[in-house]
Amino acid sequence: MREIKAEPFAFPLRRDNLALIVIDMQRDFAEPGGFGASLGNDVNRITRIVPDVRRLIEGFRAAGLPVIHTMECHRPDLSDLPSAKRNRGNPALKIGDEGPMGRVLISGEPGTAILSEVAPIDGEIVIEKPGKGAFYATPLEDVLKARGIEQLVFAGVTTEVCVQTTMREANDRGYECLLAEEATESYFPEFKQAAIAMITAQGAIVGWVASVDAIMEGIAHA
Repeated sequence: MREIKAEPFAFPLRRDNLALIVIDMQRDFAEPGGFGASLGNDVNRITRIVPDVRRLIEGFRAAGLPVIHTMECHRPDLSDLPSAKRNRGNPALKIGDEGPMGRVLISGEPGTAILSEVAPIDGEIVIEKPGKGAFYATPLEDVLKARGIEQLVFAGVTTEVCVQTTMREANDRGYECLLAEEATESYFPEFKQAAIAMITAQGAIVGWVASVDAIMEGIAHA
């Protein structure tokens, strides 16, 4: 069995059971005028990981391995948006409100779209999720089981919220999870580092962390 150099120890790669999940690389989180910027965040921290996310996606495509994209968004009628979620954040611009890129985090709106540099291609699965975790109220687990996926590489944003939440959900379901360090980011650098520490603590209690280079080498030569 081939291994990927990782922390806290080598990740035992099973190439035939591996997929990449790219979490929420959406305009609303990464571009000026989007929901993330409206909360006072520096969106440049998100856009700077785009080259590494793209490199990882292209590596998986070249290796013939599945790439799955997620988008945090809600139905236009807001029937899947709890008031507890809508009422937090920016009181001047809430989920569902009209913003510079259409209604904030609503399915089909321009701001909800995935950045063009890392957008899905024909045949790749896109999971629209109403929560932070990608398993909640989505068909993700059925998708993974149908393809025999047992190991997941994670990229996307933000490290401590949607990425970590999905990794924890996956870990509880028995998936082995590997975070691509340069291909994930937070608006707050200390939050990213704290999330990585929590993920890898106590012998990879949630999962592993590896560099994009190490992952690319692993999938190219497995």
